[in-house]
Amino acid sequence: MFAVHLVSFWFTKLKEDQIKKVDRFLYHMRLSDETLMDIMARFQAEMDKGLKKDTNPTASVKMLPTYVRSTPDGSEKGDFLALDLGGSKFKVLRVKVSEDGTQNVQMDSQFYPTPSEIINGSKAELFDYVANCLGDFMKKRQITEKLPLGFTFSFPCKQTRLDEGVLISWTKDYKVRGVHQTDVVNTLRKTLKKKKYTNVDVLALVNDTVGTMMTCGYDDQLCEVGVIVGSGTNACYMENLSNIDLVEGDEGRMCINTEWGAFGDDGALDDIRTGFDNEIDLGSVNPGKQLFEKMISGLYMGELVRLILLKMAKKGLLFGGKVSNALRTKGKIETSQVASMEKYNEGLYNTRQILLDLGLEPSEDDCIAVQHVATIVSFRSANLCAAALAAILTRLRENKKLDRMRITVGMDGTVYRTHPQYAKRLHKVVRRLVPNCDVRFLLSESGSGKGAAMVTAVACRLLSQHKQIDEVLDLLHISDQKLADIKLRMTTELKYGLNKETHDSATVKMLPTYVYGTPDGTEHGKFLALDLGGTNFRVLLVKIRSGRRRYVRMYNKIFAIPLEIMQGTGEELFDHIVECIAEFLDYMGIKGAPLPLGFTFSFPCKQDRIDKGTLVGWTKGFKATDCEGQDVVDMLREAIKRRNEFDLDIVAIVNDTVGTMMTCGYEDPDCEIGLIAGTGSNVCYMEEMKNIEFIDGDEGKMCINTEWGGFGDNDCLSDIQTQYDIHVDEKSLNPGKQRYEKMTSGMYLGEIVRQILIDLTKRGLLFRGQISERLRTKGIFETKFISQIESDRLALLQVRKILQQLGLDSTCDDSIIVKEVCGAVSTRAAKLCGAGLAAVVDKIRENRGLDYLKTTVGVDGTLYKLHPHFSRILEETVKKLSPQCDVTFILSEDGSGKGAALITAVAKRFHSQEEPDKN
Repeated sequence: MFAVHLVSFWFTKLKEDQIKKVDRFLYHMRLSDETLMDIMARFQAEMDKGLKKDTNPTASVKMLPTYVRSTPDGSEKGDFLALDLGGSKFKVLRVKVSEDGTQNVQMDSQFYPTPSEIINGSKAELFDYVANCLGDFMKKRQITEKLPLGFTFSFPCKQTRLDEGVLISWTKDYKVRGVHQTDVVNTLRKTLKKKKYTNVDVLALVNDTVGTMMTCGYDDQLCEVGVIVGSGTNACYMENLSNIDLVEGDEGRMCINTEWGAFGDDGALDDIRTGFDNEIDLGSVNPGKQLFEKMISGLYMGELVRLILLKMAKKGLLFGGKVSNALRTKGKIETSQVASMEKYNEGLYNTRQILLDLGLEPSEDDCIAVQHVATIVSFRSANLCAAALAAILTRLRENKKLDRMRITVGMDGTVYRTHPQYAKRLHKVVRRLVPNCDVRFLLSESGSGKGAAMVTAVACRLLSQHKQIDEVLDLLHISDQKLADIKLRMTTELKYGLNKETHDSATVKMLPTYVYGTPDGTEHGKFLALDLGGTNFRVLLVKIRSGRRRYVRMYNKIFAIPLEIMQGTGEELFDHIVECIAEFLDYMGIKGAPLPLGFTFSFPCKQDRIDKGTLVGWTKGFKATDCEGQDVVDMLREAIKRRNEFDLDIVAIVNDTVGTMMTCGYEDPDCEIGLIAGTGSNVCYMEEMKNIEFIDGDEGKMCINTEWGGFGDNDCLSDIQTQYDIHVDEKSLNPGKQRYEKMTSGMYLGEIVRQILIDLTKRGLLFRGQISERLRTKGIFETKFISQIESDRLALLQVRKILQQLGLDSTCDDSIIVKEVCGAVSTRAAKLCGAGLAAVVDKIRENRGLDYLKTTVGVDGTLYKLHPHFSRILEETVKKLSPQCDVTFILSEDGSGKGAALITAVAKRFHSQEEPDKN
């Protein structure tokens, strides 16, 4: 027993001694974690260079766009052909993807040899051979229907489309003449046409690495990276388009073929390359190129081991200093033999047999040392591969702005598949380098062939989806000709509203406001303003100073209106308002003076004087009784009398649109139009008195509150109403009313978007066909989300976060579609609003008999202010439809408060001017 332990002890010590000897000799090939982290950082820098337009030409890692814009989502279906060219054999496949939702894939394939006369021949010979093999495959299987085809072409290509690829250079011993710098897809198409194979539609050119990612992506939708470690090595991953300078557009993602084999060609890895690496490079067909690949891939691993053994033998460290002719011969140790040396249990035996076959007489010590050489070479390969892959994973995690990321890496290649230790080592090192990534490694099945079919299937899916989505969004598109027609319709409706005979039945009500002028700069004094339009109520003191140093200063206090007051009696509501006024007057110390007051009352009212307003109906959740049909100014006066603490001179009841015009008119004397583009939509403007037929008097002007939201209530807009508009209208509180407003205002745009998203989801074009309960909820998609989603500064990742808040588990593709829907809805709203406004400005111009009008529009509303594109599109539409008008837009500041005070001041000015006339 003692003897057995003694033998075991001496064998273990012997093995340790041999390992130490090799470790000392190959010290520079053993890479610490610190070194690997440094290599990882260098690769990240090279990726950045490759993605940037100005540095890409000199970058060693080319980061080639593949125009593959999506990974499989599981809904792919159909029948596809695939060609796989890139190795010693050429492969043709037929791939059927199930239509029953089970993600079943059936493949039928056939290998064809690639004779040396073909891979060393001419372009015509190669592509004739490819076409003939495809024809043979289809004939044997009696394929007559037209099928889409994906072409796996495993050589570096420059692509500007998915179905285009210009060969950069041949690799893998291919030397076909006349193909370099030509489009291989175009050549294949021409050859197929020449041979009358018209039932093939070449849709996609695919790199084998991309094929690996796509194959694994079909089985695991978290797969966004593909890596090959075989006779060659490469990686691809899904990059944000916004980071790819070489491709136009910044929405969505695209697979990038890194071509990482060239990492280090610029000297970035010189400090870790050894003399053996230099010798490998100098003896290769492409010295100075693909230096990273030469340290990693199976094409060079066996040769690297041979060079090390030769050097060690010459130094007397192996085989007693003896060297065989076979050991001196290039290519005598293959990578498959390196793998067999490292097999569990059989490794030492295999090592001995390989060395004997090389004409060597190895001792037990030699076998142990040689096995460790193989281990160091393959381990270095795994380490370097892990460092570069860790850089890609870190970039993906940072792109997604995640603290921790779950991701799957699709893997393929003979080294990864067949080496007994390689995969385990690679996985372990990657997880150590990126501890904040939960990485799953998935081995690809038929990656290059099935992958080409998957790329084609995804392309077909996206093509079909985009066609259907475009058909939906086209319903929202309004041509310039149609906008001009809508402008004419609005002009007609404006005139109907002003006409005495048609005023009462007009959809655009054209309500008189009894505001006879805009500010002229002489307004001065102290004014009170009340602002009632929601759950909060404001009281303001506004001080206006005239002259050269004119200003407007405001002091205000906000009071809540409890629900029981909003839905109680009218007397309780107005008593509460007066109580708030009393508190404010006490707070400001001005209770004694009966100041003139303007009352912004943002509910539909009918006026026959500036200080009289009969409530037509409550909105915004108010239901106070005994108010509708009553003069709200009288109700306020009665409440003041009941309190009997102070008196106020109520001069004007004000609409917020008019307040906006007056506020901007104080800053710009040309302002004679007010526009609200927010929760609601409305316009007011200064109309000639002579055109307002239902009001006495022909001199001067009066501000008309158009209440244009009702435009279309007589079905004059039915030709542009979509099914989504009709649904929103029917489910609203006022079906058949305010149809124009329902297509243009913030209160409804989010709901239109929601209806479109539901329809697209039902068609299987969004959210994997799954409608969440949140999406079914009316009003859940607020218009503020449209503004956020369309923001130019917002990455798709943030769009996905917004959608997640709404319970919508979206992919990147889903986010792009949602953004397109939001853009179509908001663009239509802005153009329709612009068409209406163009009608107003042209009417003012025609009223005055002018060839050219210069005017200003005062604007307020969250849609105009906060949406990133609404204001620009609206203004461009007005300019296009009213070329004889020079229209300036200025934003209003507190139209409901400051505007009310200015209306009151203007009314007092007009009143004081009328007094001398009466005398």
